[in-house]
Amino acid sequence: MLETFKWWIRIPIYVIFLIAGQAAATLLGRFYYYEGGNSKWMATLVQSSGFPLLIPLLFYFSPTKCDHNNGTNDNSTNNTITKKYPTKSKVSTLTLIYIGFGLIATGTNLLYSYGLFYLPVSTYSLLCATQLAFTALFSYSINSQKFTPPIFNSVILLTASAALLAINTDDVDWRHKPYDNYFIIGFFCTIFASAAFSFCLSMVQLSFEKQLIKGGTFYAVLEILFYQSFVATCACVVGVFASGEWTTLNNEMKNFKQGTFSYVMTLLWIAVSWQVTSVGMVGLVMEVSSLFANLIATLTLPVVPIFAVFIFHDKMDGDMIVSLLLAVWGFLSYIYQHYLDDRKAKVHNVEGVC
Repeated sequence: MLETFKWWIRIPIYVIFLIAGQAAATLLGRFYYYEGGNSKWMATLVQSSGFPLLIPLLFYFSPTKCDHNNGTNDNSTNNTITKKYPTKSKVSTLTLIYIGFGLIATGTNLLYSYGLFYLPVSTYSLLCATQLAFTALFSYSINSQKFTPPIFNSVILLTASAALLAINTDDVDWRHKPYDNYFIIGFFCTIFASAAFSFCLSMVQLSFEKQLIKGGTFYAVLEILFYQSFVATCACVVGVFASGEWTTLNNEMKNFKQGTFSYVMTLLWIAVSWQVTSVGMVGLVMEVSSLFANLIATLTLPVVPIFAVFIFHDKMDGDMIVSLLLAVWGFLSYIYQHYLDDRKAKVHNVEGVC
């Protein structure tokens, strides 16, 4: 009972981290491009370079200082809420896993950066919504995700919410005409990035399920993020120098419309926001599933325009409100399925006692 209560406390915290972090990172990324930023590798680098912020938390939540039970309690019947994880994994196995995830993250972030640069916001947002479809596919094939009516309803509603928002967005800042070479590059970059991101989420969940990564604690979330981000940052630094973009960064900083200090602070807070997002994302994958984590990420899409109304003075119309309502409906539908699972587990436990 206590473990179930703690689980219901952790989930809203991870949800808040994911929604707030992704919304802030998206808005700041938009600000970076609008005010004169052009470096795709720099936009990629800041998505992982905030990992040093995790070091104090790693020390504070270290297993040597905190007594972790790794989820081994008597109420392990409900697999959705309570999971068992090992205490140790081979160093060689973990090294390969972290390097693999880090390199996938680098490629995914770079593709997203190209997509955001070359595509209008509406098209980019619509293509990003395909993450949910890809995650549903990978969750079914890799993680054996069961699709009950409430979960299926949730996927449909959140996809429709993102599509409605994207289709009805006006693009007054389109850099290129539709169907030119740059548009096609941005289109395929975003599609491939969505597929790779969804695949990576499912593989993270599989690593927890197959006990390749110790889990069940906040420390496990921090650990995988730290090493994955470290590998991704190293790869991005190589990319910055190999591409020659490092020679243009000084001029980019000087020509930033809001000034040099604003340029530095924008990149700094983008890095912080993405780390907060990552903590929420991996936490939800560990506690629930990759599908649920991506559902929450999709829920953020209609939230961002609401903030943009107040920050960038964008127009709010009925499509935004309908999109947000559909997203909330889809989210509640998924939560309802977990309520049913929790109630079923309690009934099973009672019958077992009797």
